[in-house]
Amino acid sequence: MRGRPLPGGITLKAVRRMVGAALVLLALAAPLLPAAADDDSYSATVTVDATADNVAKARDMARLDGQRKALAAVVDRLNGGSGSGNVKLAKLTDNQITDLVASFEVADEKMTAVRYVASYTYHFQPAALKTALTSAGISLAPSNAGTPASAGVGADSGAKPIIVLPVLQDGTKATLWDDPNPWRHAWQKRPAGSGATHLMVPLGDVGDIAVIDAEKARDGDAAALTAIAKKYGGDDALLLLAVPRTGDKPGLDVTVRRYHAGQFVDVHFDLIDANPGEKDSDLDRRAADAIAAEIDGGWKNMKEPAGPPGSLVAVLPITGLDDWIKLRDQVATLPSIRKVELQSLSRQEARINIQYVGNLDQLKSSFATIDLDLQGGDPWRLARPGADHP
Repeated sequence: MRGRPLPGGITLKAVRRMVGAALVLLALAAPLLPAAADDDSYSATVTVDATADNVAKARDMARLDGQRKALAAVVDRLNGGSGSGNVKLAKLTDNQITDLVASFEVADEKMTAVRYVASYTYHFQPAALKTALTSAGISLAPSNAGTPASAGVGADSGAKPIIVLPVLQDGTKATLWDDPNPWRHAWQKRPAGSGATHLMVPLGDVGDIAVIDAEKARDGDAAALTAIAKKYGGDDALLLLAVPRTGDKPGLDVTVRRYHAGQFVDVHFDLIDANPGEKDSDLDRRAADAIAAEIDGGWKNMKEPAGPPGSLVAVLPITGLDDWIKLRDQVATLPSIRKVELQSLSRQEARINIQYVGNLDQLKSSFATIDLDLQGGDPWRLARPGADHP
């Protein structure tokens, strides 16, 4: 049996000889492989997100983008957090950076047919890194060479993504994961970006759907927002609430609410007017690009609703004090609202004076984002879907 031939005439003895030879070759080759960096100062963990014609290309793009981002974080760390790593590394090609990688690990892989998301930890070769940077005219600050890893990849280095939740509000219906949601598709087609404004759209898989939905995102559910951000390696989440505008001036009114660790931080507004004859898909894409640019620029140029100031008195049906407080806070953060004053309060309703800017169509669109329908009358009434109030 020892010399019994296998299919193709190969014997077990011959197989053992080949395996033994292969192990010898691996042992001889091992010293030629680059040693992993023992110094954590030369390691960094980054989140990658890439879209291409297929997932294989997306994975390759993500790996190259990830190693450049990781190296930029390491360079910034060694230079005391100067934030200039990305600029300096423009002198190095992808192949040159690949040669500096001693090893890397992959975690939290998620993918679709055309998109790849993962967390990469790269370990760079200290000696080779210093030589390559010196050759490229990139200097390191020697005094910071021993900076511990805890001072590296974090909010300042831009390693953590900002999770984007594009919710489309059409009338009283809010859509996040369900199709059609062209607003989400417009954001998914954008490059993820890098640095402090690495904007990442979740995949919308079963796990994401279980964590958060359109209503929880729109209502600022702290636990859900924290969970979806953590799922993708971030602390911050952006609710991008888009309301299509029709009439004489069609466009898209977008409310951007930022949350950190599930807690509301700030709110910004952008009113994107449609160009004559512009397709809805083109408007969505242009709005996404404009808002991403505004975020990257520190929100400096985002437009707020414009128009003459106005005021009206409205009756708001409520189910109790807690319901009133929640609705009051939601109304106060709407784009058109400037002030909400309580005139009277009972167990069934609140009578409020609303000061706003813009026209009534804009005001109605704003109320629709929180499931309130502004109905004319004396006084006005903010109707709630499914509520049975006289």
